Amino acid sequence: MNVCFRPIADIRTPARLAVVKRTLADRLVALAAHDLETRQRLAEDGSLFEGYHPKMQVVHEANARELETIIAQLGWPGRELVGDDGAEAAWLIVQHAIGLPQFQRRCLKLLQAAAANGEVPQWQPAFLLDRILTFEGKPQVYGTSFDWDEDGLMSPRPIADPAAVDERRAAVGLPTLAEAIDRHRVQAENEPRPASFSERQRRLQEWAESVGWR
Repeated sequence: MNVCFRPIADIRTPARLAVVKRTLADRLVALAAHDLETRQRLAEDGSLFEGYHPKMQVVHEANARELETIIAQLGWPGRELVGDDGAEAAWLIVQHAIGLPQFQRRCLKLLQAAAANGEVPQWQPAFLLDRILTFEGKPQVYGTSFDWDEDGLMSPRPIADPAAVDERRAAVGLPTLAEAIDRHRVQAENEPRPASFSERQRRLQEWAESVGWR
């Protein structure tokens, strides 16, 4: 269900403002939870791993539309407006809107500005930047984007200047790349490995072109 939020400037009293902020935060958290619950359900029946699942796409794009409405009315929902939980939920929604290149690119600028103002942690725009770069077919900066490699291992996608990646990661509050690799490989232990690396890359390329990433 879509919710129409009044512009924050129209809220006259501190008490009313607090209610609006909490309502907005709760809505963002609920949207993110629905995303993750859908993912878990599709992962359990195995269908999640057969390309971009249509049911997942529907959730991602519906969530993105709600977030876009919120942004148009109130700007990026950072911690002052929706608290840390609401702000992280907003980040997850845009991070998962992978079929909407222009939306992700617009939100990256907003996230970067919010991070500069202390409204969101620095790792949030770092993750989104890496996602955008990899979908564009470019090397990522922080090594946060992972996929199956030719050896059937979950590995970071190509990284620009990999020798300095841990320094860049530390600057935005991320653990070392080695720690991230270990975590991703443990998480992927129960996922089916692709039968063909080259076929997976071909399908990714086709999808990226079809939605306008490349």
